[in-house]
Amino acid sequence: MPITYDIIRKASRDLYEWSLKKVPDDTLEALAQAEKKETKLASRRTLQFMQAAARAAETEDRHACSDAGFPTYFVKIGTQLTLDGDIRRAFVDGFADLVETIEPPILKFITHPLTMERSYTGRDMPALSFDVIDGADYMEITCSPKALGSGRWADMKIFVYPKIEEIEAYFMDCVLEAGSQHCPPVIIGMGIGGSFDHAAKMAKKATLRKIGSKHSDPMIQDMEERLLIAVNKTGFGPMGTGGDTTALAVHVDYAHGHSFVPVAVCFNCWINRRTTLRISNDGEVTRLE
Repeated sequence: MPITYDIIRKASRDLYEWSLKKVPDDTLEALAQAEKKETKLASRRTLQFMQAAARAAETEDRHACSDAGFPTYFVKIGTQLTLDGDIRRAFVDGFADLVETIEPPILKFITHPLTMERSYTGRDMPALSFDVIDGADYMEITCSPKALGSGRWADMKIFVYPKIEEIEAYFMDCVLEAGSQHCPPVIIGMGIGGSFDHAAKMAKKATLRKIGSKHSDPMIQDMEERLLIAVNKTGFGPMGTGGDTTALAVHVDYAHGHSFVPVAVCFNCWINRRTTLRISNDGEVTRLE
């Protein structure tokens, strides 16, 4: 049985709504742990407020943030599955369904980059990124809408034969420039190497890793731990209130490339919007987060 247009249309619509109303469990746990360790009273109260807001969004069926961002999906396609229908159109129509049916309604955040005109549709919307899973008979779709607060501060720089210290210094430059304007405590992703576009993709995907997970490379594990400590020593704290928790996690990934080394840095705000489901080749849909 193929995975059809109708199945993907509904899945893309549902994923987006879930992401607006549910803060991921690992993020809630990280906020709770940060509250226990926080030494500043104002910051501790801010962390408490964030957790209460997240619970209210889920139990009262409302948005965790008024900025719904724009639709962004990462799609992994198994090589053993069968597709039937206009798959890209399914994502476009799924977002149109969301706009028509979601309560509370969302504002027009799809923005023309030159005229600044806002609407619910636009060129290359939704933003889709595809990958392949060898031997799998299912599709996995992750939705991670990007809003203005954290999206504004993403950055990239091209190095030539860089030292690790140069890369880490650039990372901290990005952190210091953003300050508390990206709605901390944030999850920070960094992509190192590959091509210009691949580094940016790695940085974004790194923010989607579960908090507390470890990279397979010990050198990257050490870098992540070192940078997380450095970020939290900046003292920006939750929503700029000061304190010990500017970031909940730093996640880094890398790819081999040439002697020029792109480095991209990406931020996810405290809501850390991320929802995932799996569609089996028999059409069964399983929500993973």
